[in-house]
Amino acid sequence: MRLDGWDRKYGEILRDFGFSRKGDEDAARLLNSLLPSKEPLHSLQQKIEGRTVFVIGAGPSLPGSIGLLRRFRGVTKIVADGAAKALLEGGIKPDIVVTDLDGNLEALRKASMMGALMVVHSHADNMGILPAALLFRNCIGTTEGKPFGKIRNFGGFTDGDRCVFLARYFGAENIVLFGMDFGKKIGRYSKEGRYDRKIKVAKLARAKSLLEWLASRGGARFYTTSVPLEGFEKIRYEDLEGLVPVGMEARR
Repeated sequence: MRLDGWDRKYGEILRDFGFSRKGDEDAARLLNSLLPSKEPLHSLQQKIEGRTVFVIGAGPSLPGSIGLLRRFRGVTKIVADGAAKALLEGGIKPDIVVTDLDGNLEALRKASMMGALMVVHSHADNMGILPAALLFRNCIGTTEGKPFGKIRNFGGFTDGDRCVFLARYFGAENIVLFGMDFGKKIGRYSKEGRYDRKIKVAKLARAKSLLEWLASRGGARFYTTSVPLEGFEKIRYEDLEGLVPVGMEARR
């Protein structure tokens, strides 16, 4: 489902974080040149439209969710970057991975080899690592700016909130968040290598506000198993069976 108002939100992100629109455009052009001509968009539609989907972030509450997530075999799992490693360690196959390639590349490559659809985001700060997209079998490129060529814009800022925007864009009926905590504590799967903690926390705060804005616009029913979010219904683990049966086999 197309989202009006994203351009304004993107302009606010550029202004508030001091990011470069031109840098983002240059990165998008680079990614566009790397991607094959075939886009598996129909596969995204099939995995999401009309379904309950789990969006899995790499927040500190994620490890405590792994056992539960393993029980829901047939539910589409849209996974934010570093959370892919946690799921693979727990014996869970991600269906869709949303990444700007700052997570564990070996885990991302393994997820792709297992059949995950890879949604790779381009921005000014990750141009040097964008060629890693060539490691993936089924790859879709995204930008926060104007879409063109093989580059799409489903909305969203960080890997985690981009997962939710993606689910809403392709018409999920129910979107349930796991490991999406938005606090000052950074999950151990959230980032590889060195990073600026202050900026990371600020990005999480912006992601939270974007998700609350998204929920206010409807288009799906929004749930969270972790921290309260405006527009998201808090749902207990034991109530998830009301949305989808345990052990449900994936639809073809």
